[in-house]
Amino acid sequence: MSFNTKQREIIQKALHALGKKNFALIVHGSSFPSAENENTGFGSMNTNGGKELIDYISGIFNAIQLGPAGKTKSCDSSPYTGTIFSTNPLFVDLKELTTAKWDNILSDETFNKIVNENPKKYENKTAYSYAYKAYADALDEAYKNFLKKGDEELKKEFAKYKQTYNRWLDRDSIYEALSIEHQNDYWPLWQSDIDKKLFAPETIEQRLEHGKRLVEVSKKYAYDIDKYKFIQFVLSRQNVETKDYAKSKDIKMIADRQVAFSDRDIWAYQSLFLKGWLLGCPPDYFSKDGQAWGFPVLDPERMFKDDGTLDKGGVLLKNLYRKMFRENPGGVRIDHIVGLIDPWVYKSGCKPKIEEGAGRLYSSPEHEFLSKFAIAKMEDLDTTLEADKEKRVKTLTDEQIQKYGSLIEKIVIASAEEEGLDKNAIVCEDLGTLTNPVAAVMKKYGLLGMRLTQFVVPEEPKHPYRCRNIDEDCWAMVGTHDNEPISKWAKSMIHTHEGYLHAKNLVEDLYTESTNKDEIITRLTDDAEFLKQTKLVEIFASKAENIQIFFTDFFQIDDVYNRPGTSGDANWSLRIPDNFKELTPIDLPEILKQAIISRGSDFANQNAQLIEELSEI
Repeated sequence: MSFNTKQREIIQKALHALGKKNFALIVHGSSFPSAENENTGFGSMNTNGGKELIDYISGIFNAIQLGPAGKTKSCDSSPYTGTIFSTNPLFVDLKELTTAKWDNILSDETFNKIVNENPKKYENKTAYSYAYKAYADALDEAYKNFLKKGDEELKKEFAKYKQTYNRWLDRDSIYEALSIEHQNDYWPLWQSDIDKKLFAPETIEQRLEHGKRLVEVSKKYAYDIDKYKFIQFVLSRQNVETKDYAKSKDIKMIADRQVAFSDRDIWAYQSLFLKGWLLGCPPDYFSKDGQAWGFPVLDPERMFKDDGTLDKGGVLLKNLYRKMFRENPGGVRIDHIVGLIDPWVYKSGCKPKIEEGAGRLYSSPEHEFLSKFAIAKMEDLDTTLEADKEKRVKTLTDEQIQKYGSLIEKIVIASAEEEGLDKNAIVCEDLGTLTNPVAAVMKKYGLLGMRLTQFVVPEEPKHPYRCRNIDEDCWAMVGTHDNEPISKWAKSMIHTHEGYLHAKNLVEDLYTESTNKDEIITRLTDDAEFLKQTKLVEIFASKAENIQIFFTDFFQIDDVYNRPGTSGDANWSLRIPDNFKELTPIDLPEILKQAIISRGSDFANQNAQLIEELSEI
């Protein structure tokens, strides 16, 4: 099903009437569909299938929330452990390389073979391992042909690209060379201590020795290093063209900055990380031992110099965010904003538990080691609460709040502003733990957080995810990539006490003038489809000016993209089907109509004509 121009105009009028500034479809890169006879086993916004999706949603959505775009490992498809600078080669549009635009540097035979042998050709799933190998072979062929017959203007552009981005491109490509040398892309397993610390010499003697080794590797693997850079060049060119195409359709792309660093990044910038400490989450209801993510922590003492200017760690982050805002004028979603403000850290080799030495990096003045980084003082703490409790830091001065927010102010906001954007281009994933310092920083800088209505606690009348409590300055959604589709959630609520509590709240918030509230509650507790639709009405009826919806919810795909805390091929593999135009999406006109009606009779009367137009779609 698709909407015509007139219907799209009516939908836009309804979104405007409801005060919505942004309506974003969440689609991670690999989940984009493929055009007919072009399914290589992995999605990309750069493909013809990607452009077909952009065309389809244009006039309905005005943004696409992407996932992290970094290069992933051969054994791990999670986009949240990808590189911070290099882009995933699986996002290359191979089809375009078979055209005159790229001097036919990839043969039709190779491309068609990849499509025909794709083991997931008839499923809306990625074939990650297959694509990883197939793309590597295809891009090797393309690079060889580029060297032989590539357009001279393209070659000049490539040379300029390498010079412009050498700061990160050189290190990432050297890592590729050493992965070939050691036949392993996980550097801790490399046999050579010099190679392990090539860019982290500790003495003058090591600096000289490492310099010689760098020259040796650069010569020995000149072909592979340049090929790596060429692939990044292709991606850069295609990404710009795709985003320009999306912009012509009034669609902006929002990037996603994960909290993790890839193995490649840890190796390249290891001198900037806090030795022996890792980032995770404290024990909670879902995990009695906490979540040991294993992600490194940037050393606080390498972020700023004594005069307040950026040190090497701060420069690294600033370069990253400037690149992201420059390439994605729609903005950047920051995963786990707590990690930039008040992170929970634990000792390497231990569990992220208090009794094993874990604590908050900037909120642990009583900690034997972490105290030297503490912004909160002992007198600021409620010592009756344990170190992992959200409200433990009970008092903060304006100066302390500014220190907690230093990375936000001097790196993230500054990067956005330097690229012509403002703080509204920053989307903060603040779901779950929200300590007092994080809340204070969010408030001070007016950052846009998230309100996930599937996670509302129905017993709490003032819960921030409930419709009546959602304010304007946020992003509202029913779920993210880590949630089951709202259809599955609704089915799990039917005929349960919790479902009844949700239904009661929904009626109180959305049916304030109804005379048959009990009947509606009964229907919501019995009818999963009605409950699902009402939960969707809720986000549009709320005051939130920004709405996101995951592709599974919009296209009514009853499958899960990622189950947190689990691993395996099932995660990160779900795609929008290639025949997505034949799917029946959510009844957006009806949802918007009900959202308008839920605002009360006065508002509905003011928009009576619009309600009628929505009813006719």
